[in-house]
Amino acid sequence: MDRTEIQKIASEYNPDKITIGVLGSHSAEEVGVSAKAFGLPTIAICQRGREELYTKYNRHLFDHIIILDKFSEIVREDIQERLLELNVIFVPNRSFSVYVGYDNIENKFRVPIYGNRFLLRAEERNAPRNQYWLLERAGIKIPKKFDRPEDIDRLVIVKVQQKKKPLERAFFYASSPEEYYRKAEELIRAEVIDEEGLRRARIEEYVLGQKFNANFQGWALKDQFGDFDFLGFDDRKQTNLHGILSLPARDQLSLNVPIKNEEIGHYGLTMRESQKPLVYEAAERFRRSCEEEYPPGMIGLFALQGAITYDADDPEQRRLAFYIFDVSPRVPGAPCVGPTSPEMRRLTLKYQGLLRKYGVDRIESSMDLPMLEIKYAAESGRLNEIVT
Repeated sequence: MDRTEIQKIASEYNPDKITIGVLGSHSAEEVGVSAKAFGLPTIAICQRGREELYTKYNRHLFDHIIILDKFSEIVREDIQERLLELNVIFVPNRSFSVYVGYDNIENKFRVPIYGNRFLLRAEERNAPRNQYWLLERAGIKIPKKFDRPEDIDRLVIVKVQQKKKPLERAFFYASSPEEYYRKAEELIRAEVIDEEGLRRARIEEYVLGQKFNANFQGWALKDQFGDFDFLGFDDRKQTNLHGILSLPARDQLSLNVPIKNEEIGHYGLTMRESQKPLVYEAAERFRRSCEEEYPPGMIGLFALQGAITYDADDPEQRRLAFYIFDVSPRVPGAPCVGPTSPEMRRLTLKYQGLLRKYGVDRIESSMDLPMLEIKYAAESGRLNEIVT
């Protein structure tokens, strides 16, 4: 679908009646809260059986709710017409990518998306021009990749999807080819993963360092907002991994259960100020890479997930480096960033003029930044510049 088609639709919207749309999953609560804070109506598209969080417990966050038998039915013509009637600007999240599907998003979904719909596919590790390709072209440090299990000569992490949950992972670790095959066979027998998932898995060196998910807002209207803003750090809590790690070492060794890395929560953290330039530089490089390969580039929230460790290119092993092992080219879905990040106060100072204009006291959530740009674009007649 050509971007100009979507831009034409957005330019014909009533700027005073813009509605924020989101799939009822992943980060929909974040979207609903921030949209309401900026006085924007909302609509959640839910899947039957998974709707109660939005229809029962958080109904006040959504002016409209559509319940479908499957999320993928959002591309039905009648559903799209309803969204277009409401002047919907749609905010994509991970569930949107997984359950609606990239072909549908790129070719059938005519509703204007805040962000770059064509970058969503790059999150898949086996896609052409994927996130690793973009990182390498940007000159960003990433962990060493192993093309064959037989080449493993150090501690690696094997990134493989769970068999029954395509959204979740069942990563495992190995230090040799023998350990790789033994653990892979155990997980296959336990039906945690399958042969196809293993074949498509990525094997990369495990980075021994503190993990940081660096969250950013990439601006479309650079003349008004600049290039990008750093929002803060988070890290993940995973089940059953963190349950196992909370046990004493001798009890961990006595367990005989497959380890799963299903993300179940987030927590905020901060970085030593002297090392933060590493993160800004990586974001700037990634932004330029996306602009060159996927114009108009990265619009909206995104995250660079990595770790700070000693630079492999420093023979004295004194210099630190930020190694990135995953990218979220859409809403990261880490609501802890708002209440835990000191960047929120800095961003409030930076944008206090616009915030006052829209009756908002302060930046309290990462999602406030997309709403700020959408609100400004609608008011300025520039919605066509922020959508694809």
